[in-house]
Amino acid sequence: MGQLGARTAAEVGAFRIVNVPEAHSAIIDKYVRPGSFVSTDEAESPWVPFGDNAAIRHLAFDVRNNVYANVLWIKSAGVIGTHKHRGMVWAIGLEGSFRYLEYDWVCRPGDFVTEFPGHAHTLVTDEPDGMKAFFWMQGANEFYDEEGNFLETLDVWWFIKHYESYCEDHGLPINRQLYL
Repeated sequence: MGQLGARTAAEVGAFRIVNVPEAHSAIIDKYVRPGSFVSTDEAESPWVPFGDNAAIRHLAFDVRNNVYANVLWIKSAGVIGTHKHRGMVWAIGLEGSFRYLEYDWVCRPGDFVTEFPGHAHTLVTDEPDGMKAFFWMQGANEFYDEEGNFLETLDVWWFIKHYESYCEDHGLPINRQLYL
């Protein structure tokens, strides 16, 4: 592999920034935001209640693409109601486990999940200590009650309001690093 991939510190001698040529560096510097960073410090993104047994830690909002990223925490055995995604979803299990009633797999720490638009599913955890998972979602989520009646649409605007209203109600600053 040569110089591709990870090498040890002993192999490279010293870490250094490499000056890479770029024909459009002035334009890139003018218009492209630097990457963002959100630490595990809850001052940067608090756990916002999502019902009585769950909370969401918001990590990113992209209003141009209706994309949002967060960590979902279900605190004990429980359920996130039946919902249908209108865009792609990617998830990685972090703690505990979760599954969908409609599928035959269980997501555990390190497992990777993709969900495609169109099918309804119901997220549950059987874990007494609950679960946490990172979600990167695109598009709207439509929630339904136990009889299949539409309840509400959750999209990037809903998630921004969820985050900002919690911060405002609790005197917390809005973290602009969350907005892509």
